[in-house]
Amino acid sequence: MTASTITHSAEETIAYGRSLAAELSPPLIVLLRGDLGAGKTTLAKGIAEGFGAARAEDVTSPTFTLVHEYRGPRVTLFHIDLYRIDTPRELETLGLDDLLAPNSILLIEWGEKFVRLQRDQNVEITLERVGETERRIQRTTG
Repeated sequence: MTASTITHSAEETIAYGRSLAAELSPPLIVLLRGDLGAGKTTLAKGIAEGFGAARAEDVTSPTFTLVHEYRGPRVTLFHIDLYRIDTPRELETLGLDDLLAPNSILLIEWGEKFVRLQRDQNVEITLERVGETERRIQRTTG
């Protein structure tokens, strides 16, 4: 199933992420796809806020730390950035399988780089710039 929406600002993208949190249940892997600057981390801000795991302003890109953990009352979110990960061996050293627990959701930026992360039960969200501040957000569930 595929659903699509357009947001017109970062605030709207965060708000969409908040509403999306109500439709996500752990354990789950969410692949966030899109070019640099497409709004993947902005969407993650809203999802984290929607779960009560972090305030939007406290969610930052995990580009250099690779994994950020946000604990909410019922869900632990792991925000993961694979932009700098190039090989399956490097991916294995992150231990992502160990993070997927009954109460966890993995938000993975650049997950499409690795076929093993593309599972039928995942949610895939693609963000695309369609204007200066507009983003097309397409959600596909397996």
